[in-house]
Amino acid sequence: MGFENGNGGDGKHYWLTPPDLMARLNEEFCFTFDPCPFPKPADFDGLDIEWGESNYVNPPFGSILHNGKKKGATAWAKKAVAEFKKGKRVVMVYPIDKWVLMLLASGAKVRNLGDVRWCAIEDGSQGKGTGRHIACFILSND
Repeated sequence: MGFENGNGGDGKHYWLTPPDLMARLNEEFCFTFDPCPFPKPADFDGLDIEWGESNYVNPPFGSILHNGKKKGATAWAKKAVAEFKKGKRVVMVYPIDKWVLMLLASGAKVRNLGDVRWCAIEDGSQGKGTGRHIACFILSND
């Protein structure tokens, strides 16, 4: 089941950017393409096509089925990075916890520690990892 079928009990599945926020962002970035349009044409796939020169990306906030596989934020981030490497501008919005933004605003540097295999307190054995990468936030005056 993809996001097209709705979420929760309310059946709502498309959440558009508020017009005032969209206008502010568009004024600054002059968007030429939306790889996640609404309404989405039946044969349109923002993960497979070439993007424009200045892109506004408001992807599904959950997982979708793409070519028979479950895809989420990582797939959109990979595509955004690939398009950026071609010299294009990408403005992607996605929810994150506000504490992350607070640390970044304070100048934190971020380091990817990979999928850490944490050690059990009982016997020191290492677990399998969480399947998610661990971010290390560094606030330092060095």
